[in-house]
Amino acid sequence: MTEFEGTMRPLTAADLLQVIDIDENNTGRSRKGFFEKRVAAALKEPKRYVFIAYENDGAVQGYLLARLQKGEFGGENTVAVVDDIGVSSAAQGKGIGRHLMAELKSILQKKDIHEIRSQADWNDQNILHFFAASGFELAPRYIYERDVAYMDREVIEEDDEPFEVDFSDSSGDDSMALSRDRVPCRSLKEDDLAALIKIDGKIMGYDRTSYYERKMKEIMQESGIRVSLVAELDDHVVGFVMARVDFGEFGQTEPSAIIDTLGVDPAYAHKHVGSALLSQLMANLTVLRTDRVRTEVGAKQLALQGFLQNNGFGTAQSLSLTMAI
Repeated sequence: MTEFEGTMRPLTAADLLQVIDIDENNTGRSRKGFFEKRVAAALKEPKRYVFIAYENDGAVQGYLLARLQKGEFGGENTVAVVDDIGVSSAAQGKGIGRHLMAELKSILQKKDIHEIRSQADWNDQNILHFFAASGFELAPRYIYERDVAYMDREVIEEDDEPFEVDFSDSSGDDSMALSRDRVPCRSLKEDDLAALIKIDGKIMGYDRTSYYERKMKEIMQESGIRVSLVAELDDHVVGFVMARVDFGEFGQTEPSAIIDTLGVDPAYAHKHVGSALLSQLMANLTVLRTDRVRTEVGAKQLALQGFLQNNGFGTAQSLSLTMAI
């Protein structure tokens, strides 16, 4: 085994340019905006992030970016999500990535966190091999995606079972335009928080206020482009989709939209609420020239999987990964 030299330490804002350079040299694309947003968010709420730098000979030669989440997928436990890991080309082959992951495990154990998650493209054999060698396994979740384009047919509505995602040619859009007319949609506002928590409570059966407070702050303050929506009927919010346009998460080099959460008040099932939200979201993303939208769904969320499949989503060529620590 190659002898490990250098130092593991917290990554700071002063390291940002070196991290951007390492990533650009490895991928051939600049993800400057992604790294700048992540560092800015970590400076505001350092307890939500674990950023690690590997330094040798006075320079950063590797890094790992992870964020801490609680409440996603209905879970009560905090998990760490690895957004990105990189090693400079000159330092590759020395086990630095393995040591970065070991350092993350050590930090998380001290925080009493027992799971790490990430995603990887099926075609990226190098990163898949790295994750497998590090102890990751396939997670019981699927990544769904679809092209961002106007839906050219009526969206098949929700099943009788309430669902929620914890993550959705204008000439052919007449039926969906009608759906949006039936159920007005507008941009999410901060004072919608109470309505979202109430709807979520009906769906999940318990309170996730802290999760939605964090998610609202992320959507409203950290996202560069706001695309989240609420649907209204009878003068109140009856559904919502929390989404963001991201560039760089999980090594992605093309901008894509990510649906974090989609919920419909069970009292308004079969009222075309899900149809209207998805239709309006797709219309907005088309204007923003975002090509794809992605979300992650639990393996047991069969009603939700059917809803997505019936509305143009298919399984992505990406894998959801997990590791217990």
